[in-house]
Amino acid sequence: MTMPAVPTMLSIGDFSRATLLTIKTLRHYHDMGLLEAAEVDVHTGYRRYLTSQIPQAQMIKRFRELQMPLNEIRQLLASPEGSTRNGIIAAHLRRLEDDLGRTRSAVSELRGLLDPPVSPVAISHRHMAPMLCAAIAERVDSKHAMPWLVGALAELQSTLVSQSRRAVSPAGGLISDEITTKGRGRATVYIPCDGPIEGIGRVRPYQLPEVELATIVHAGSHRNFDLAYGALATHVARYELAADGPLWERYLVGPLDTSDESAWRTELGWPVVKVAERSH
Repeated sequence: MTMPAVPTMLSIGDFSRATLLTIKTLRHYHDMGLLEAAEVDVHTGYRRYLTSQIPQAQMIKRFRELQMPLNEIRQLLASPEGSTRNGIIAAHLRRLEDDLGRTRSAVSELRGLLDPPVSPVAISHRHMAPMLCAAIAERVDSKHAMPWLVGALAELQSTLVSQSRRAVSPAGGLISDEITTKGRGRATVYIPCDGPIEGIGRVRPYQLPEVELATIVHAGSHRNFDLAYGALATHVARYELAADGPLWERYLVGPLDTSDESAWRTELGWPVVKVAERSH
């Protein structure tokens, strides 16, 4: 008579050595329900694992090395369907590719800072006349500014379409000092339009104030605005008389036009005193 095979068990220490996962990590995975011990002594709390759990531990280790969040690993292991698992893995791989792209951009920017271009920075001036706009103004955390901007621009655009209004100039934004100095402050995003709009949702009619700006055009992602703002601030400190007021941004090519951040073009503006008024 053939006796049934007895499951091969390992102490938590031996399982740690077999999987190269620390005992502390194994206990954490057990408490999370990610990799539970096969047996737990009710008196001592001592854990034992099946040798058949080693492949699962190895899989978890590989996904953690790829920086997959633990909750996603748990969903992946609990998903019986291949399509569900593939979807979770594909989404994480896209995030890794995005992170790699950001790392490459940061390396390129760092090299540019270490070896700055010899060509002069192109600074221009723009007089912003009062304009009728549709706008959304809220207090915003600087770390959430980009998703907030994308959502606000989409809401403004749909509001103009629903009210049969047309944009007459590029969308823009006014950025308060608090956002940069305190990490949270008032931001206004607007679209100049060809007539008054009715307030709906977050959208309100808005009169764009008159201002004189020193400007620079930044190419690419908003993430590295600091490079352009640094050049603009240097110019203003040397050659202009700065005026009070928020920083200005005009999205010449932006989120409303394309999701390709490398194609974005943004005019950044620093308020300055008009030349004719400086001697008064």
